[in-house]
Amino acid sequence: MTNESKPKKELKLYNAHQRAQAVLTVWTERRRPAEVCRQLGINSTLLAQWQERAMAGMLAALQPHRRNEQQLGPALTAKLERLLARQALVAEGKLAKLEKRLAKLPPEPTSVPAVMAKEK
Repeated sequence: MTNESKPKKELKLYNAHQRAQAVLTVWTERRRPAEVCRQLGINSTLLAQWQERAMAGMLAALQPHRRNEQQLGPALTAKLERLLARQALVAEGKLAKLEKRLAKLPPEPTSVPAVMAKEK
């Protein structure tokens, strides 16, 4: 038994443009997937992965843009967030005190305005 192994196939690397071209060739039905695989020297599983990634990328690109907090950082610093939270608590406390004081006040009697009282 010889220790010779089969020569390894040279792994071809394709850039994004070449992959996109292969996927679009299949999607536009200009060539069959088997033809594209044969031409590029890849297997059908790899071409299927390229197609899945292309579709996922297209869907992601067409989603409405939202501000990504992780990329841009928080809108306010932690210190400002704490100050705002504290101010909100103070405002809530003042509002609650005011509501209690208003509740204690006797209801105003419904009186006839002075102008109307003179006319009678």
